[in-house]
Amino acid sequence: MRQPAIVIIGAGAAGIAMGIQLLRAGYTGLTIVEKSEAIGGTWHDNRYPGCGCDVPSHLYSFSFEPNPDWQYKFARQPEIERYLAGCVERHGLGPYLRLATEIASARWDHDAGRWHLQTTLGEALVADVVISGTGQLNRPSTPELPGLAAFAGIALHSARWDPSLDVTGKDVAVIGTGASAVQIVPEIAKVARSLTLLQRSPGYVIPRGDRVYRRWERWVFRNVPLVRRLYRWWFYWANEARFGAFRTGSALGRLVTWLSLRNLRSVVDDPQLRAKLTPSYPIGCKRILISDEWYQTLIRPEVVVVTSPIAHVTADAIVTADGAAHPAQVLVFATGFESTGFLAPIEIVGRGGHTLAETWRAGAEAHLGVTVSGFPNLFLLYGPNTNLGHSSILFMIECQVRYVVRCLEALRRRGKRWLDVRSETMARSNAALQTTLAGSAWAADCHNWYRTPDGKHTNNWSGRTSSYWWRTRRPSLDEFELG
Repeated sequence: MRQPAIVIIGAGAAGIAMGIQLLRAGYTGLTIVEKSEAIGGTWHDNRYPGCGCDVPSHLYSFSFEPNPDWQYKFARQPEIERYLAGCVERHGLGPYLRLATEIASARWDHDAGRWHLQTTLGEALVADVVISGTGQLNRPSTPELPGLAAFAGIALHSARWDPSLDVTGKDVAVIGTGASAVQIVPEIAKVARSLTLLQRSPGYVIPRGDRVYRRWERWVFRNVPLVRRLYRWWFYWANEARFGAFRTGSALGRLVTWLSLRNLRSVVDDPQLRAKLTPSYPIGCKRILISDEWYQTLIRPEVVVVTSPIAHVTADAIVTADGAAHPAQVLVFATGFESTGFLAPIEIVGRGGHTLAETWRAGAEAHLGVTVSGFPNLFLLYGPNTNLGHSSILFMIECQVRYVVRCLEALRRRGKRWLDVRSETMARSNAALQTTLAGSAWAADCHNWYRTPDGKHTNNWSGRTSSYWWRTRRPSLDEFELG
């Protein structure tokens, strides 16, 4: 059989892993398109001060590409970006990359059994298989604030940071208290004249326990592979054990709540500030934050935590509902991403002319987060309901990559052109998923990015990563229509 033409959208960690494993499996008709001018995805876009990973470095790496030379227990952005670039170089992905190429649309031709793609510049591509590696966290979410257009200073989102920006001696306002903010604020507060943190709701924060790896440790990781593998597995199972904290009312959840609040009490003596920083929702409903510097930064005299809602923006201040004006020369939106849109704004048209946007009108869903009924030979990496709150997303991506390769191998063995997951299969698996998630901490009454405005869970996996590995170890072809 001829080599299928495969287009991977996105050259972040998912697209890189997919490309490597396709080449290993002998699929050379491969093109990886990336809208940015460099590879790295999230780790190229996010370059703000303090940017790093909240999963241990030795677990936040591919199992097939271990890195014995991680400098930190929790790697920083430049180190991760270099790691991904090294993966591209070592596995020869360079010739298959097309950077600065953004896909605008993809339309399935059922008679031909192929996808017709078009770039934003009008170039046409044809593929037998399309694999999305765009993930969940690639489109920044920026609130529309009254008066923002009149702001005379610099306003930017954390995921669109300007490396030339110097905040030394400036008045800075940061909106948001999530995973980006807990990294940005401690770094900015070291040099800013003042820092105003505008908080909608506080997060549960536990210490990270970060440190630099010693030279002898890196020597052992490099020269004794068994130790490195055991070290990685220790992190994996330690994180896997924490999943129970996300079950509503669990003993482990109560323990982690106690540990987080003890961390808060041990650092913040001011009862008023401590009250501001105490969450009112069950732990796990919002992302649990890890930091060794968050509370230590918020007690600094030049840092102010504001809980009154934002009323409007002036040329040089943020005015809150209580009438207070907070001076700002730099406004940072640490407000996360439009996480429930997934492949948007790409227009995806499947069988019968139905669009993915129409199919997902009530919220995104996919069988095992990978395949969507009515869209043959379209595979999603880090798709709906594959996000985690306790472990490494790269583990999930590797499960998905293996699953996709085995789907393609099944097509090749059977001499078929395409496969399409059956609608009843997807409906059944999603119903079970939603039922399980309804009993999780993510369903509690808080504002999080895991659900649509109507309350449908679209982002998180409902169980442990080991259960996902088991479900995706091989495709069940009776769940698919083949043609």
